[in-house]
Amino acid sequence: MKKSKPPSRRAEIHQLYQVYAAGLETLSARALLTFLHKEQKELTANEEKAESLIDRFEINETENSSMTFEGFLRYMESKECCVFNQAHTSVYQDMDQPLTSYFISTSHNTYLTGDQLVGQSSLDAYVSALRKGCRCLEIDCWDGPDTEPVVYHGHTLTSKILFKDVITTVGQHAFEVSAYPVILSLENHCSREQQEVMAEYLISILGENLLIAPLDHPTAGDLPSPNKKKVVVAEALSDLVIYTRSVKFISFSHSRDNQNCYENTSMEEKKACKLLKASGSDFVEHNQKFLSRIYPTGLRMSSSNYKPVEFWNVGSQLVALNFQSPGLPMDLNDGLFQDNGGCGYVLKPAVLMSTQMRFDPNSSHHKRKSTYLLLKVISGSNLPLPRSGKALDPFVRVEIHGIASDSCRKNTHTVKNNSLSPRWDTDMSFTIRLPELCLVRFCVRDQTGILSSEFVGQYTLPFKSLKKGEPASAGR
Repeated sequence: MKKSKPPSRRAEIHQLYQVYAAGLETLSARALLTFLHKEQKELTANEEKAESLIDRFEINETENSSMTFEGFLRYMESKECCVFNQAHTSVYQDMDQPLTSYFISTSHNTYLTGDQLVGQSSLDAYVSALRKGCRCLEIDCWDGPDTEPVVYHGHTLTSKILFKDVITTVGQHAFEVSAYPVILSLENHCSREQQEVMAEYLISILGENLLIAPLDHPTAGDLPSPNKKKVVVAEALSDLVIYTRSVKFISFSHSRDNQNCYENTSMEEKKACKLLKASGSDFVEHNQKFLSRIYPTGLRMSSSNYKPVEFWNVGSQLVALNFQSPGLPMDLNDGLFQDNGGCGYVLKPAVLMSTQMRFDPNSSHHKRKSTYLLLKVISGSNLPLPRSGKALDPFVRVEIHGIASDSCRKNTHTVKNNSLSPRWDTDMSFTIRLPELCLVRFCVRDQTGILSSEFVGQYTLPFKSLKKGEPASAGR
């Protein structure tokens, strides 16, 4: 057979194809199996797996079950070769641990679509958050006209929506993408009369989906696990609060001696930051027993976000972000919570739950063997053009987000004037002490000056969800 002509794009994949095709025009099932073993590190793959890939991605009639370059390219650009381990796109973690054992996807002022002063409040914001897997929604409740409670950011010019419409929307969309419990964080500013109206709406609209009595749960801790029927848990209105009654945080010692398992604390980011820096190990221990919610400082009028990683590092379960604000913090949040099937609950690693040894994420002395991440940034394809229409000068930044001693970043070189098929072929290595607390972020940037660059696109995932082998695809 003749060699296939070089393709007009993805030359790097064509070169890889030619290596394993060994001069033939098509790739045999046996040659594809060799590729799976050597490059993709799929050591358990057999010839049946290779033949199934050919059946899925090859559309041409080929001799003896083989794959053309076009079929190989379809395979390489599919989810099968995504850098994210596809086994983690389904719920695979133990879902029978107490709620304190999980990071829970949490939204701050969920009703807002813009800033905190004059932004619009919208039911669509709740739908959007729920469809992203959010499992803790915030509802700020105030007295409204005609005994109808309203939701908005109090004492501001943000628009108002009806509380009953919010609850109806939650009831309709709560379990579209996740079967696990939704927590309603009700910031209650209503009079007693309108609180009674709120309670009536919660019961009448949510019906049997509203948790109104303690569950008979088998978890070893005092809080139930996420594995119960689809329920909505209210976090205010005393008669409806079962497991998430909010109490003021005084000190870790006070909580240890006085706080009940069904009570949780909620604190502003600045206070939480001071606590984790002063006594990180105490914060970790506190979060083994109790739920803690962190929310953005009131000074973030533009609805900007803090980096959530440092609060996950001490085991805080409910790290609330403004979901309407894109950027690094939400990239990290989306990256973490795409794990475990995107269900909104991610099991905390053992280091945060161990009662045998104290853990302080601020310490630079962790008695752990280092993990080495070796990767190669090969190429990009069809990068979006800026508004100017000028071709990009792209480079890739790989970032590690974890405990302070693990966090770092490295860049490839810049490829000039190439948005269609930039090629970097850059090897990188990272030394990581606590990979179970790490997120890896691949960020493409456009070099606009000697010291300046602009965001083009990114992809973030947990270190533990990285698929071994090369090459792999990633992008947003």
